[in-house]
Amino acid sequence: MGLYSIKMRASNCEEGTEKHISGAEKIVSGGSLLRYSDALLKRGLYHSKGKADFINLKIEAISSAEILCLDSLPARTIPVHNHQEGMQTIIGLLEKMNIPKAAEIIEKLKETYPMRGAMLLDADSLERLEPDKERGIRAVYMDADHSGRQETIEMKNPYYEAMVLAAKAAYAPNIIGEICISDDPNYVTGYVASKDMGYVRITKLKEKGSQDGGRIFLYRGDRSEVQSCLDYLEKQKVLVRNIPPLSDQPVPGGKGANNKWSFIENTLGNLKDNNLFRSMNELSSAQSAHVSFQGQDMLMLASNSYLDMSNDGQVKTYTLKVMEEYGVGSGGSRLTTGTTSIHQQLENLLAKFKGTEAALVYNTGYMANVGIISALCAKDDIVFSDELNHASIIDGCRLSKARIVVYRHNDMDDLEAKIKANPCAKGLIVSDAVFSMDGDIVDLPRLLEIAERYELFSMLDEAHATGVIGKKGLGTAEYYGLDKKPDILMGTLSKAIGSEGGFVCGKQILIDYLKNKSRSFIFSTSLSPAVTASSIKAIELIMNEPQRVEALQKNIQYFCQCLRESGIEADSQTAIIPIIIGGEKQTMEISKELLAQGYYISAIRYPTVKKGSARLRITLMSTHTKEELKRSAQTIGNIVNKYRGRNQS
Repeated sequence: MGLYSIKMRASNCEEGTEKHISGAEKIVSGGSLLRYSDALLKRGLYHSKGKADFINLKIEAISSAEILCLDSLPARTIPVHNHQEGMQTIIGLLEKMNIPKAAEIIEKLKETYPMRGAMLLDADSLERLEPDKERGIRAVYMDADHSGRQETIEMKNPYYEAMVLAAKAAYAPNIIGEICISDDPNYVTGYVASKDMGYVRITKLKEKGSQDGGRIFLYRGDRSEVQSCLDYLEKQKVLVRNIPPLSDQPVPGGKGANNKWSFIENTLGNLKDNNLFRSMNELSSAQSAHVSFQGQDMLMLASNSYLDMSNDGQVKTYTLKVMEEYGVGSGGSRLTTGTTSIHQQLENLLAKFKGTEAALVYNTGYMANVGIISALCAKDDIVFSDELNHASIIDGCRLSKARIVVYRHNDMDDLEAKIKANPCAKGLIVSDAVFSMDGDIVDLPRLLEIAERYELFSMLDEAHATGVIGKKGLGTAEYYGLDKKPDILMGTLSKAIGSEGGFVCGKQILIDYLKNKSRSFIFSTSLSPAVTASSIKAIELIMNEPQRVEALQKNIQYFCQCLRESGIEADSQTAIIPIIIGGEKQTMEISKELLAQGYYISAIRYPTVKKGSARLRITLMSTHTKEELKRSAQTIGNIVNKYRGRNQS
């Protein structure tokens, strides 16, 4: 069913003056619309500020494509003894945020008490920037993402509502902080929040029973960008995920100090209750087309070793030879003692393989993305990131402190629209090449065209493309027949190459810069020479024996055909073939049943994928036989269709 925005505003009239009583909003599915509407009406009718004589309930249909999903700010609580101490705490926090006129801003807060909305205040000049000074501005169209936690519809939850608004405001253009005091007479707390500091809850900012309360958004930036800030606060639909449970963080030795592990216990309990608890399966053989698991031979249909290089005889022989000569460890970071001729040989080979001037090896693909993005971008820059990018890209963006603008998955029109709406002096477009959970391929020609037009850096994560797509397995540019490549070509050595590590390829000037500025490269002990050698041999085999890539690509097409013949919709150009099941519990049950029949297939659940889109993530190898693929497709079809039949009956 569709999604709806519900907004409730309650007021009464005293001596000809309208008085705001209550306001709340939700973003809900059609199936929950009536229940939430009823709950919000009751909330407006029965409020501690008085009885409403006018309630406005506004319901709008919205599209999921309009929604920006944000991660919650980290939260902490500062306990204070009285509201005077609370106000001093706000002043101290503002000063730590390099806001010099903190005491004057606190005085400005009193001007917000009669306003229905918030004040937009220049943090330095203290000029009010909201168009309507009497009404203020209203940050709306937001809610918590309730996936994975139980919610009592009838109950008001001031903490969750505050966390939602704080997160939305923190990501607004040029908003550097927010101050809020609740106007609810039963709620004496308030908070200060910013993207860098997080959400800081202060336990007492007024006396109980007081209806004083208000909000200030602190703005620092070009005045020409005020309207884009207002548009974001008042029009952008937002869901905030992963809101942490409320904790008052007791003083050590005080009440509750002996229960410091409770939040971990509760978190693990919730994961288990929602079929989201993760555990590891222990294999007792090499990673190959067949593995040994719990004493049973299994057909491996979940590995990223797409070309079966991790168990290749030539790779192992060369690795042992290098280990005998260079030993098992590197002894230091790359800039001290950890660079051998083997490391240099791998980087030269990677540059040749990808057709670039130079290359640099990192310890993992995750460390490559984190290190590259955080070195290239800073707080005044903008990163335009696909909504389905890998977690390592997302974390690299966050670590950079650049403003992150998320565009709809592989939607180049939306990307261009967001670039036009968010001009910047320096920016980066970053995308997976092959998306790790869906197996689809980025529209690279359009992405490069847009990056060139708007003079933005282009970056591609080819973790699941290298050795998989393109006639020779060279990746995305070869797949599309392009001569031009992204500015930053990142990849891993742990998937089709079958070893360990990450890499980046590009201009020599880029590589020189990252050697000097990328912290995950500079401050890590380098990969062992043996692991490095295995990557060298695997890449040489890919370059010299194209039949390996060809065998993988033929297996992909054949397996998809077998799945369709077994009643499962499947079509992929990559080694990743997802079968969407939906529910987490059912997906786990199907995966376990397949495991019992000798097929090792991973069940992928929230938060790796969206809630309700749990799936079997099947990955193929070049060494799977047609007989194995046909038999496994038939078994998968029988089991999946059996469960789907139960749902329809």
